[in-house]
Amino acid sequence: MQILMALPYFLMKTFTLIKAVFFACVCGIIVQLEIKFKNSEEIMTKLREDIRNIAIIAHVDHGKTTLVDELLKQSHTLDERKELQERAMDSNDIEKERGITILAKNTAVAYEGTRINIMDTPGHADFGGEVERIMKMVDGVVLVVDAYEGTMPQTRFVLKKALEQDLVPIVVVNKIDKPSARPSEVVDEVLELFIELGADDDQLDFPVVYASAINGTSSMSDDPADQEHTMAPIFDTIIDHIPAPVDNSDEPFQFQVSLLDYNDFVGRIGIGRVFRGTVKVGDQVTLSKLDGTTKNFRVTKLFGFFGLERREINEAKAGDLIAVSGMEDIFVGETITPTDAVEALPILHIDEPTLQMTFLVNNSPFAGREGKWVTSRKVEERLQAELQTDVSLRVEPTDSPDKWIVSGRGELHLSILIETMRREGYELQVSRPEVIVKEIDGVKCEPFERVQIDTPEEYQGSVIQSLSERKGEMLDMVATGNGQTRLVFLVPARGLIGYSTEFLSMTRGYGIMNHTFDQYLPLIPGEIGGRHRGALVSIDAGKATTYSIMSIEERGTIFVNPGTEVYEGMIIGENSRENDLTVNITKAKQMTNVRSATKDQTAVIKTPRILTLEESLEFLNDDEYMEVTPESIRLRKQILNKQEREKANKKKKSAAAE
Repeated sequence: MQILMALPYFLMKTFTLIKAVFFACVCGIIVQLEIKFKNSEEIMTKLREDIRNIAIIAHVDHGKTTLVDELLKQSHTLDERKELQERAMDSNDIEKERGITILAKNTAVAYEGTRINIMDTPGHADFGGEVERIMKMVDGVVLVVDAYEGTMPQTRFVLKKALEQDLVPIVVVNKIDKPSARPSEVVDEVLELFIELGADDDQLDFPVVYASAINGTSSMSDDPADQEHTMAPIFDTIIDHIPAPVDNSDEPFQFQVSLLDYNDFVGRIGIGRVFRGTVKVGDQVTLSKLDGTTKNFRVTKLFGFFGLERREINEAKAGDLIAVSGMEDIFVGETITPTDAVEALPILHIDEPTLQMTFLVNNSPFAGREGKWVTSRKVEERLQAELQTDVSLRVEPTDSPDKWIVSGRGELHLSILIETMRREGYELQVSRPEVIVKEIDGVKCEPFERVQIDTPEEYQGSVIQSLSERKGEMLDMVATGNGQTRLVFLVPARGLIGYSTEFLSMTRGYGIMNHTFDQYLPLIPGEIGGRHRGALVSIDAGKATTYSIMSIEERGTIFVNPGTEVYEGMIIGENSRENDLTVNITKAKQMTNVRSATKDQTAVIKTPRILTLEESLEFLNDDEYMEVTPESIRLRKQILNKQEREKANKKKKSAAAE
């Protein structure tokens, strides 16, 4: 009886014990699974903590290159016995002269055992293609913003590209030592821009460092008094916030070409990132071409980057930024993999050109006098060579073997190409820039630019009126203090061709204009912009004389000095009226036997306006060319003879009337 009474107790104890054992087993299995999952996750996400890959991005002249200079100095990467020249990363002659970065460049610094690979990028919208193709090489970006100017059009462009690639951002508010600096407001502007561009929560939680790169100081505080002579806050923020690259060196090698270089000793060099695997000098690899074909080659040399030097290395692993040589026929966007594991990466997407102009062989009366390379074959070879390194450029043949349509991202982009060719000894002619019209969903569309203008308040009315006449739409107007106003417009790109000179004159040189491509919108019918004044055209060949210039200068503005050689059809000035005026600038004063009462008076003429290359491009009309040689820049009519020009104009008018 006692046994029967105790039975429920024993059954309950047994059940409790079984339940406890079962629960312990289940928990043990779960723990084991968690441990295995964590171990596998650690294996899958093995990182190279010794490396950080970053790009420095910003609007033009916000201090990117100066910041890189200071990072190089304070990391003691360079030989301290050698003096670092200002803007050391800008090695191109045109970059040094203009104070802008045109080509993306890479360097590396060492800081507390970590190698930081740095890409210095252009800040001008026309060279945005350089920015776009290096975004896949890095894991994070340092966005440099001027403490006074704040976010600008190109800030929007470069940040948008970085966020699209899910890169981790760090913000450096530079030039905090400016008397007019407004760091807290600028940080708010940056945050608003992040939100406007659709940044996620992680990207919105960006760290901010305040710096004065020119003085070599930085701090985590926005108070200029807290600035210390060190770049440590920037270095520490990079190491703490930018993710280390994944270490998958045991997987098959994969490398994509993002930049190109050329060396007389080793030939074409492809620069890019090792996305996975390992490569050694002498490895047999396969190049996956853009057209889908493949070519095998042997890696002859590998280069790593340290400071301003490119050093030979024997091996590179996943996460490294390197240069590879051994294949002459290599282009941007192509992939290098092992021969037994060919797997091409997606082709780099680069925004399309928005502006085009016609390049021609120089056929003026002065052709061949000053240049080394003047034939169509040489000019075409040079344009094709430019295509190998500039992914934003397009060159299309025409029905004439002496003409090519060259397309780029803007006036500056194409003018830099022209200036480079000129310095290399080429002679050529170019036409007036034109926007590229596209058909989208059956509707003709043209490119529109987002224009940001900072101008003294007294000139804002003139600026608003001039851009409204060019079909611009005002998006925003803000008083920025100190008598300055910031205007934001959306303007058809063709309305901005030739506007820069007019804008500077209108604002007496005090206005600052920045613009970048925004989007394609339906084409606005009719003429927009263009030159409102005619040209002064030479009717004869010879040398310009002081006597002739004195009689002509009251008709307009002269572009040439006395003694300058001119030819028939050459533009020697700007008429004060709308129509073109043909003049004789070579006429000399007739000698007589009669002594003049004013004989001993010195002839005084106005200083001529000598146009730069960009100003010459802006001045061009549809019926004119710019002649470019290593020594001269001349403007001319497409049809040199006056009578033939008049006949062509009559035909054009009659055709338009029909």
